[in-house]
Amino acid sequence: MTNHRVDRVGMEIKREVNEILQKKVRDPRVQGVTITDVQMLGDLSLAKVYYTVMSDLASEGQKAQTGLEKATGTIKRELGKNLTMYKIPDLQFIKDESIAYGNKIDQMLRDLEAKK
Repeated sequence: MTNHRVDRVGMEIKREVNEILQKKVRDPRVQGVTITDVQMLGDLSLAKVYYTVMSDLASEGQKAQTGLEKATGTIKRELGKNLTMYKIPDLQFIKDESIAYGNKIDQMLRDLEAKK
């Protein structure tokens, strides 16, 4: 059975991090970054933050990863101000490949349909 508190904290962190990236972080490398999901460890010590980038270029993805890693301190500080938690979890940013994978599957289905 899933822990509802872990899910709620994950959703709240997702919402807050999206807002912080839009309003507080001025690094141009993180412009166009959208948080898609947050997976929390059961003890709330680590948050795996999945993100996507508007651009498909690999260099843009790498720049976004670097920008997010540099902004981790600012994001954690803002989370501490906005959330009423005893300890703010460590943040680990991971590029979300599910959208690109879904687009690839969609394209393959369209190609298969076109051959018929």
